[in-house]
Amino acid sequence: MVEPVTSSAAEDEPERAENGENSDTGAKGKRRHRQPKKQRSFWVELPILIVVALVLAFVFQQFFARVYTIPSGSMETTLHGCTGCYGDKVLVDKITYDFTDPGPGDVVVFKGPEPWLENEAPAQRSSNPVVRFFQNVGSVFGLAPPDERDFVKRIIATGGQTVQCCDAQNRVVVDGKALNEPYIHWEDPSDPRQDTFDPVTVPEGDVWVMGDNRNNSCDSRCQGGGGLRGVVPVANIIGKARIIVLPPSRWGGVSDTNPQENAQPVALGMSAPDWQQGVPLGIGAAAAWPVMSLSRRLGSGVREAVKRKR
Repeated sequence: MVEPVTSSAAEDEPERAENGENSDTGAKGKRRHRQPKKQRSFWVELPILIVVALVLAFVFQQFFARVYTIPSGSMETTLHGCTGCYGDKVLVDKITYDFTDPGPGDVVVFKGPEPWLENEAPAQRSSNPVVRFFQNVGSVFGLAPPDERDFVKRIIATGGQTVQCCDAQNRVVVDGKALNEPYIHWEDPSDPRQDTFDPVTVPEGDVWVMGDNRNNSCDSRCQGGGGLRGVVPVANIIGKARIIVLPPSRWGGVSDTNPQENAQPVALGMSAPDWQQGVPLGIGAAAAWPVMSLSRRLGSGVREAVKRKR
């Protein structure tokens, strides 16, 4: 009968170092220390951190949200951008309209359509290439005005709706209903009147936009000559203004009150001038005397006819 062969200790255990030397001790029995990895200095890591931060910021602003500088006062007082004041920097949500359609009351940033750019001068850039480079970089991160001709306005009407101004109370009318616009800013509160314009039916895929500073905003009413040339394609909308990020004193959300939500029905068409509204009254007064005279004659004739029959 064949007996099982037992393996030796040398085969069962790892091979030991000769002369009492193991993996953790040196030739004289002293423990060896591994050399620690040398860390990069702060000044070497700093440029790497800055580059990574800029790349992440660029990706975020390119696809998710971006900071825009408000260059004009057409949206006072919702957004500051007046001459001589600190222009607001606004965070614009760029993914909202991937899932929903722009609606009335939304404050949006959009690329100017061709008719809007006909009389617009391009943003000024320095002739110095180094300065111009930093201006372009700053525009990407919202630290300088963008090079492209971007605008910020509020949506008043969308595709298929008919917009005009104004009713007897000087309100913008959409589809026969006078809008409720609490955000309007009047530069002269004693004269809260806005320019009238004829009815415009907004094409599908476009929006009608106006500034909150109603008497100091060239928008769909005047850009490109107004009318259908003043509408903005939905495809040109970059995103929805969400938050004022600078200056700190104005931190907060951007109002998106829907002016059509509590709109009041009014008579269709433009309100007539005062002298035209008085025409019916004048005609009635002029016709009153002949009518009364005729009725008296008819009454007298009837009475005489009755007497004769008796």
